[in-house]
Amino acid sequence: MSRSHKANHYGTLVERKAAKRYDLELDRCSWHDAKRPDGTPVEIKAAMRRHADGRPGTFKLYDQYHEKLRSTNGWYVFGVYRIRGQGVQVLEWEMRHSSQLPFLNWHGGGKHRGSKQSKIKISTICQ
Repeated sequence: MSRSHKANHYGTLVERKAAKRYDLELDRCSWHDAKRPDGTPVEIKAAMRRHADGRPGTFKLYDQYHEKLRSTNGWYVFGVYRIRGQGVQVLEWEMRHSSQLPFLNWHGGGKHRGSKQSKIKISTICQ
């Protein structure tokens, strides 16, 4: 299994845990993963606490999806996890309105999603 496939798998596991924790209905589309009971969109972002090489994880946001979330008054759920057997253990959670993020430094994201991206350090979101 490739690294990106594994990251997607772990991200999906974090999404399921976030849905239970925050009473969300999973409703995946290109720019959000779930909805609150009132229908407000929520994007769930997962970051591994530390990668195998020791580097700390980051949350990746994409500009066009962030702007869509902002325009619909949406929220983010951030989950920091570590791998446990075939699953994940979420170590920290943070739910924030899309207007309450730190400064986002957008840069080219390569060919990924045809969008600019911004990486946010875990320590910037979770204390």
